[in-house]
Amino acid sequence: MGSFSIWHWLIVLLVVVLIFGTKKLKNVGSDLGSAVKGFKDGVKGGAESGEPLPPSQQVTSSKANDANTVDVEAKNKV
Repeated sequence: MGSFSIWHWLIVLLVVVLIFGTKKLKNVGSDLGSAVKGFKDGVKGGAESGEPLPPSQQVTSSKANDANTVDVEAKNKV
């Protein structure tokens, strides 16, 4: 009772084909395939470029003296 049998999946597939039609499903499949291919090419291209990743921006001492910087250290009023 926990999992669906092959007949359940065939009925679901039949309903989906009846609702969307085979042409629409073909277009969705080709779009999905090209998106996956583009993603793989992007990942492969990024790994092969050999360029180092840009360093994360860090707060420097010059930024700490900026008038718009808020000090997060809590101070007690006397």
